[in-house]
Amino acid sequence: MSNPEVLDSTFQQEVERLHQLMVWGRWAVVGVLWLTVGALSLWGLRYPISLVLDHFTWAAVRYGLAFHRLAAIGLAICLGSTLGVLIWQSRNILMGLPQREKRRLEQQVCRIRQQGPSHPLWKYICQR
Repeated sequence: MSNPEVLDSTFQQEVERLHQLMVWGRWAVVGVLWLTVGALSLWGLRYPISLVLDHFTWAAVRYGLAFHRLAAIGLAICLGSTLGVLIWQSRNILMGLPQREKRRLEQQVCRIRQQGPSHPLWKYICQR
């Protein structure tokens, strides 16, 4: 892209701020999932967990997950979302953002700039 706006250092800082906001947002969603669905799932598994704490066997783990399916699904959702965000963030740290994602963030910042102060993210992204 030969667009001078893309090469602007303040523009790149705004793209970085948007990316950081996305990272915080994803971790916030994971945290809320753990505080709601995860807590309810662990509460539903409290008896099987007590069995496993007393005498760990794979049969007790299987019993707990097989006969408490809703709690097991909730726990799987929490674990899956945590693992997904961890892998996504690790990839971005180790290999950098993919070009497709950079372009998408740049387009989003351009839309935020065009809309101006009426955009909900304006004060977090552009007003510094």
